Amino acid sequence: MRIKSYQAEMLLLLAAISWGMTFILVQDAIRDVPVYTFLAWRFGLAFLLMLLIHVRRLPQLDRSTLIAAMVLGGLNFGAYAFQTFGLTLTLSSSVAFITGLFVVLVPLIAFFIFGQRIARSVWIGSIVAVIGLWLLATQGALRAGWGEAYTFVCAILFALHVLYTDRFSRRYDVPLLVAFQFGTMGLGSILFGLSTNHTLMPSAFSPSFVVGLVATVIFATIFAFWVQTSMQRYTTPSRTALIFTMEPLSAAIFGYVYGGEVLGMMQWVGGGLIIAGMLFAELGSASDDS
Repeated sequence: MRIKSYQAEMLLLLAAISWGMTFILVQDAIRDVPVYTFLAWRFGLAFLLMLLIHVRRLPQLDRSTLIAAMVLGGLNFGAYAFQTFGLTLTLSSSVAFITGLFVVLVPLIAFFIFGQRIARSVWIGSIVAVIGLWLLATQGALRAGWGEAYTFVCAILFALHVLYTDRFSRRYDVPLLVAFQFGTMGLGSILFGLSTNHTLMPSAFSPSFVVGLVATVIFATIFAFWVQTSMQRYTTPSRTALIFTMEPLSAAIFGYVYGGEVLGMMQWVGGGLIIAGMLFAELGSASDDS
């Protein structure tokens, strides 16, 4: 079946929304278990399920596919790790905004390192979306320190993950690429979990832990990363990154609707700018193609 770019981008949008929807569930879950314990269970179970679903593809696994999957998994796990370090040293609002800077880092890296031409509408849309992220996450305030520096490394790693997903998904078997990416992230989480907490067993399988685990494994991990890996080849990395700015926006909306969180006027304006940036880039790219 031939996939058109707008169909791929709609699926990528669903992936971003699924990450945002499960954010509040993850927050509840990690109140009961350490972060890396939760991540070890999340990515370990996702890895095992992907292997069960695609067991017939295992004979196709070769060294180059495994290395590519490990690169993607390493980049993604490194981003999670630096983000976690950042959260221990600064405000979560600052972390949310700085992480979102990967939306402009993707076209910058793509242009200066990989020599890719980026449409003007994508540049403008990305800048508008970043301003929206600033208002949504920080309400116009931002501090600077080691926490922010760690989080900026996280943003660079997320940008590289998007760019290398675009490259690898065109060359290698997608299910195997996704499965062993999960395996790499699960292994990293196990090592960090054992080094920091000396155990991977939660103190109790509380309802919030189980619900958060099931939701993230199915929707925010298997579904979302399979969509990202299989659909990025039908669009550009820069537009993918811009679409992913819907993650913090959907997290804020679901927190407001289901978590009783309060959103100020600046945050609503920021959300509107994120959507405006996406639409501007989409409509501008469409006019460039016509």
